[in-house]
Amino acid sequence: MSHHPSSGHPVSRLLDSVYLACIWVAGACIFFMSLFIPWGIFSRYVLGTGAQWPEPISILLMVVFTFLGAACSYRAGGHIAVEMVTQRLPSSVQRPLRVVVHVLMLLISLFMFWFGVQLCMGTWGQSIPELPWMPVGFTYTPVPVGGAVTALFVLEHIFLGDQRHRAVVTFDHETAASDAQGAA
Repeated sequence: MSHHPSSGHPVSRLLDSVYLACIWVAGACIFFMSLFIPWGIFSRYVLGTGAQWPEPISILLMVVFTFLGAACSYRAGGHIAVEMVTQRLPSSVQRPLRVVVHVLMLLISLFMFWFGVQLCMGTWGQSIPELPWMPVGFTYTPVPVGGAVTALFVLEHIFLGDQRHRAVVTFDHETAASDAQGAA
């Protein structure tokens, strides 16, 4: 098991793309929620017509944001629950316990993926009353997708090392790129 970030590894570069896509999707979810929720309030209290779609769509966007954001947070080392206990133990215990934590994270992620897929398939034929065109199973897809992405990031951490200090994760790549252009 390597503990050195490997920015040049092809798998890490591929997962950089997955990471950035998840960040953009999560950001888009927050953006659209900030539009839809006020519209729902406006339509209900000002127009008096109470649109039915803003609340369920905003809830779905929050679920997408939560599961993809949690996966990104794990890769960036920002998931406080993952290292809160291990950092307070003696250093001789920290490394083996970190391995246990990563294995448990992998198991939880695989659990989310497997049972999330089962949940989606089991509820695909049902519809949401406010959105009859949307299958209930579709609303659960963030669970297996988030589990799969988290599992990929856990495997990356186990086999390629901690990624939290890489430029793509800390968003220093924009500063580094502008510094490189300024030096040229």
